[in-house]
Amino acid sequence: MTNDFAIEGVLARAITGFNPRESQQKMAQAVREAIKAKQQLVVEAGTGTGKTFAYLVPALRAKCKIIISTGSKALQDQLYGRDLPTIVQAIDFKGQLALLKGRSNYLCLERLAQQLLVGNQQTDNTLKDLSYLRRWSSTTEDGDINTCVKIAEDSLIWPLVTSTHDNCLGADCPKYQDCFVVKARRRAMDADIVVINHHLFMADRVVKESGFAELIPCADAVIFDEAHQIPDIASQYFGQKLTSRQLMNLAKDIIVIYRTELQDTSQLQTSADQLIKYIQDLRSAFGSLTLQSHFFDNFRGDLADLLQKNLQRTAPLEQALVLLEEALEFCHDTVKSSLGRSTTLDTLYERVILYLNRFKRLKEVTIPGFSYWYECSPRHFILALTPLSIAERFRELMIEKPSSWIFTSATLSVNEGFEHFTQRLGLTESKTLLLPSPFDYANQALLCVPRHLPSPNQFNAAQKLADMLKPLIDANHGRCFFLCTSNQMMRELAEAFRASITLPVLVQGETSKEALLNQFITAGNALLVATNSFWEGVDVRGNTLSCVIIDKLPFTTPDDPLLKARMEDCRLRGGNPFNDVQLPDAIIMLKQGVGRLIRDISDRGLLVICDHRLVTRPYGAIFLNSLPPTPRTRDLTTAIEFVKPQIR
Repeated sequence: MTNDFAIEGVLARAITGFNPRESQQKMAQAVREAIKAKQQLVVEAGTGTGKTFAYLVPALRAKCKIIISTGSKALQDQLYGRDLPTIVQAIDFKGQLALLKGRSNYLCLERLAQQLLVGNQQTDNTLKDLSYLRRWSSTTEDGDINTCVKIAEDSLIWPLVTSTHDNCLGADCPKYQDCFVVKARRRAMDADIVVINHHLFMADRVVKESGFAELIPCADAVIFDEAHQIPDIASQYFGQKLTSRQLMNLAKDIIVIYRTELQDTSQLQTSADQLIKYIQDLRSAFGSLTLQSHFFDNFRGDLADLLQKNLQRTAPLEQALVLLEEALEFCHDTVKSSLGRSTTLDTLYERVILYLNRFKRLKEVTIPGFSYWYECSPRHFILALTPLSIAERFRELMIEKPSSWIFTSATLSVNEGFEHFTQRLGLTESKTLLLPSPFDYANQALLCVPRHLPSPNQFNAAQKLADMLKPLIDANHGRCFFLCTSNQMMRELAEAFRASITLPVLVQGETSKEALLNQFITAGNALLVATNSFWEGVDVRGNTLSCVIIDKLPFTTPDDPLLKARMEDCRLRGGNPFNDVQLPDAIIMLKQGVGRLIRDISDRGLLVICDHRLVTRPYGAIFLNSLPPTPRTRDLTTAIEFVKPQIR
């Protein structure tokens, strides 16, 4: 198989510009051995290694069933639509491939039919989308809503015409034989290589989301790309969550049943209306406890702390929780009284029970071993509990059926060690492989930690930072990502730059991520100011992006309830919360952000980290040792001179 990657191998003959890389060959060999021996393998492959091809070639050569899980649906589409076909053609693979997403990515024909029956209750925009979907449903082959480009991805129609695990009728559905989800999963069952995403993997294994629970256990190997995301995603699925969206969709579905099937049962409408009212009241109660500065942000708080303090200011929240529980009880009793009259209603009854029990469990905030938290935005809220440790449960998940488990990412190690990642997932028997990036960072990049930086807590810090960095951004003719650790800093920096520079200033949230990237690339001289969405999963090669600025080291805010609970759990276990929890998390995140800069062998760029702790605190050395070996300076003038030769 090593010959596949040789200078005259099949990849070189099939792919224009392919260059053999020793690190890619080492990874491919390790993956091949892990699949053959059914082992656990953890591989950090630095940017430029070519890790996708390094696991795809041995996977397709193995002649067995393999699940490949990616970090997002966008990466999933890229892998299935671009990378896999390249390798299939290069090695003349004869097996079957399948792409499988969660059910909410497929049009539900039954729910579409229900919405068409009550169409006169919709807004004009929703009616327009509904009319188009009726025509699209008869022409689409796979029902994947991501291919329905004429309807916006944030359209209000999508939750109404897609299904969830909770509201799907399963085999009782009148449209079961034509169901796009069923067809997709049948193709996956028959395929040799199945491409999924981490959320679907966890949903299938933990809550049996797919209804085809045998799909993953029958695989001979599972390969996780972007594996650094797995611990946090797994924690979500091993916990419990109830959202205002789930409850609102429940209320809307009750109303649809009343208007289409059970028009003689007006209590259904009454109970749904009451549920909607108390959902909104609870969101308002959370809002009254949220600082004004968080008004435009998603704010996360400690639910246990709120409910246990029993303070006067939390009384409205506690009352709102009581009323919402009573509204769910009312829905339960109303739906129960009509059981047997509608298959849809019978399925919905199970959903009411599920949400009611989950709501009661989330209020039991004294049970140890979990973090209890809430998150609210201007329109929605989440109530959740997350286990503090998932190692044992994830280990149990892996040993259910012997197979190879392969985890790879460009950011898994901390200070050249894998313990932070392997311990969180219980990977006690894993082999590890650390492959540094083949890029020549000594000549391709420069790291600047400027002197005289404003303190993050200093008044007008964003304005001072913008003033300091304006000459650098001007000298680089834009072509810059400014990655921020908070929405507030992002907004303040964007405002300051828009007032002081003539270059295009793009801001995360003002349009979709894909649209922003297209605008950035098309402009050729833009400054993009962003937060978490652009720290990873973004690939801009060439001269278009030649400067990445990071506002400060990405430590999670100390009052984050999940972080606080993990730190306390670490302390109780005899560990050091800062060294064992906060520091490794921040290093992994920083490595992701830094990885946006050099994406190709011919790239050249400047990295600026606006945090003096990187050079003044002892732990700064651990950050630096975890980054690619890049020349460093503290002089902004030197940094400006570095970018000037790049200007064409």
